[in-house]
Amino acid sequence: MAASSRAEVLRLYRALLRESQRFGGYNYRTYAIRRIRDAFRENKNIKDSEKIEELVNKAKVNLEVIHRQV
Repeated sequence: MAASSRAEVLRLYRALLRESQRFGGYNYRTYAIRRIRDAFRENKNIKDSEKIEELVNKAKVNLEVIHRQV
């Protein structure tokens, strides 16, 4: 598989943030937003295509989990 494009990663980042805004509890919401931002910042310098694909797939799974929980 080709490496994920920057636009796809940004769409995923925004979707995760948007979906986490729907958590009812303040503590859950702020924790989720903080973890999303920290994870994306931590991995912003990764150049390996396979690692990027792995992280994108993991983020998609997390998005589905958040979607089910809210």
